[in-house]
This record gives sequence, C-alpha cells and structure tokens, in this order.
Amino acid sequence: MRLTFATRPSALARWQTQWVINALQKIHPDLECEEKVITTQGDKILDKPLPEIGGKGLFTQELESELLSSAVHCAVHSLKDLPVENPAGLTVGCIPARAEVRDALISARGHTISTLPIGASVGTSSLRRAAQVLSLRPDIKTESLRGNVDTRLRKALDGQYDAIILAGAGLTRLGLDSHVTEWLSLDVMLPAPGQGALAVQCRADDQTTLNLLAKLEDESTRRCVTAERAFLQGLGGGCAVPVAAYGKFRIQNSEFRIELTGLVISVDGKKAIKVVGEGADALELGKRLANEALTQGANEILATCNV
Repeated sequence: MRLTFATRPSALARWQTQWVINALQKIHPDLECEEKVITTQGDKILDKPLPEIGGKGLFTQELESELLSSAVHCAVHSLKDLPVENPAGLTVGCIPARAEVRDALISARGHTISTLPIGASVGTSSLRRAAQVLSLRPDIKTESLRGNVDTRLRKALDGQYDAIILAGAGLTRLGLDSHVTEWLSLDVMLPAPGQGALAVQCRADDQTTLNLLAKLEDESTRRCVTAERAFLQGLGGGCAVPVAAYGKFRIQNSEFRIELTGLVISVDGKKAIKVVGEGADALELGKRLANEALTQGANEILATCNV
C-alpha cells in the first residue's frame, strides 16, 4: 500500500507531514509513503498582511484540489489554518494528539511583553495576536510579519522588530524554542481555534486511507478542537478574524467534559467579549458560547474587521 501526501514547501509543513508519515509507518510497517510538494497562495504572496489577501483557505485550497482530483491521498495541515467547513467530498481523517498550544514571544534584546519599551514594534501575521497585545500594551505598534517560521525568526533576531509573536508549536517542532523569550500564558494570549493540533485531510469516500489514519486519532484532542472550531463557526468567522478559543477536557463521573473559553476582540484591543462554559457535547458547547458572545455584541466587533 502506498500513500501520497500533499504538503506545502515550508520546513514546518514538511516536518509535520514527515511526522505523520513516520507515525503511520510505525503502526503499518509495510506502508509506503511519498510527498508531493504544493505551493499555495499563502506561500506565494508574502508582501501583504494575511487579512488583506483573505484568510479562509489561503494555505489549504491548492492541497485540497490535489485531494479532490485523486492526485494524492492525504494532506497534512496545521488545524488552525484549515477552514471550519470541509469542501464537499473531503473530511479530516484524523487529528493526532495536540502539541504546544501557547503563543511565544521572541525578542533579540530579551524583552517580555511587560518590559518592551514604549512604542516598541511587535511583528505578527495574526489579527488575534495583535489585538490581544494591544489590549495589554496599547502603546505598542503591531506590524505585519509574513514568511515561514525561519524567515520570521531571522527578522526578529536581526532586530527588524523589537519582538515577534509566533505559535509555539511550530517553534518546538522545528527545535527553535530555545529562542523564546517569553511563553505567553493562556490568561495573556488565548490561542486560535485548533492551535497546536494537526489535521490529516483525505477524501471522505476513501475508506482504505481512513482506516489507516484512524490509528493516529486522539479522541480528546478531536473533541476539544471541535468545540473551539464550532465557536468560530458559530460566529461566522474564518481563520483571519480576531477570535480565540481554547478547550480542555476533564473526566467527571466517568463522563468526558470540555471546558471552553472563547474570545472575540476588536483589532485595536479596546473591546473584548470573553465567554466560558462547559459541556459534554463539543458542537453544542461551541455553538452555545458563540451565541452567548453574539448576544453580548460580538457581531459589532467582527463587523469592523473588514475580512
């Protein structure tokens, strides 16, 4: 049996795809796997902020086209980059156990959020991160930061920004976490829905591939990220809007429970709606908290984002 994986060309995308391949081959020793490198629009357009060129599917559409044409069997994505709705004919075949969920700050001069000088420049590609930074430090200037992890890290270490903020999972996967100046606690910086998790996408009718991927599934991660993404979907938002969510699980009286925190924040950081709840049904919980946020005025905040 041979599986072909579509992957983006970045070091992180290749690492993530190879991790899935290695994990599958440990379980299925006779399985042969190969990669097909696909360059997406998000990889090509690097001179504009993400919200300006559209967040939904920016890093995934070309890979999904390869899947739908049957040119490949699987595509490995960072779940936070994957739109909440799969194209017809595709499904998320497995979600492995989640890695680091926190964001990380990197500063060549060793600054933390609290010690950055007044008017400091902080680079980020995310409205969510920029908004939460501004809510803490309205004096800071946030600037667009594009490129792969290595490129963004080099810009920080070269002093092009006073600090940058990246997803911690990418740094740990590439062995670059020694550069982290401050790990941002979830009280300071709530992550994007699905952050830290991988999603292996395949065709919904490809039962052979689905059976192979099933061994990598982590049920706890699946339920938590399902709640987070249901919160995002309930708000009508995509990957580029300033929405954050994090779910964690616990077992209560032999029942799986999810504790979900959701955040909608204005791009200037001045208005924020945070909702917290728990439940056993991931979809119901995410939708319920989205409705609570909308009742409290989330629509007005999202309407100002121009995405």
